[in-house]
Amino acid sequence: MANLRYLWRHRAKFPIRSKNFYRAWGKRMLSFPQLLVSNRHRRLLKRKGANIDGSAEIGQVSVQGKRKLLTIGAFSFLGRVTIALHDEVKIGNRVCINDDVNILTASHDVSDPEWQHVKGRIEIEDYVWIGTGAMILPGVSLGRGCVVGARAVVSKSVAPGAIVVGNPAKVVPKKRVDQLNYNPCEFLAFNRCWLIG
Repeated sequence: MANLRYLWRHRAKFPIRSKNFYRAWGKRMLSFPQLLVSNRHRRLLKRKGANIDGSAEIGQVSVQGKRKLLTIGAFSFLGRVTIALHDEVKIGNRVCINDDVNILTASHDVSDPEWQHVKGRIEIEDYVWIGTGAMILPGVSLGRGCVVGARAVVSKSVAPGAIVVGNPAKVVPKKRVDQLNYNPCEFLAFNRCWLIG
């Protein structure tokens, strides 16, 4: 869920004692314990150096490595995601990263007799949608609005608007529309009870 400060500032307001007032505050009170847990997790990530926009939805994200290497933009949604931060991970605005996605910034060089550690920055541009169980490997850049299919393993950068599926991920002929204008966080019930009522 978005952070408490953002939700409070942008909350839907209704006349006191109206039906909508009681409905909205009933939903908000029911969601409040989950909001506290989510905000605690966000604060811990930020305290250790992560740069997370207040409107971003941070689910059960497991982050290993230096948190200061992580940037998450406005209105982006991360479900149950694992991120290994050996190098920078930059997530843009309005990105949707579904459950069980792994984002790996390091691996080992199989052609090296000493099996050296190799790492690479990952950039995920605005409006990217990463499907359930996908894996993003070191050095990959995902262009604006591209789609990574469920369980895909992405080892090479993906062009804006392209759709990739499979292991290894390959581009399919179909492309995404050019004009994107949605907020993946607005569909979440926890946010809706504050922002819409």
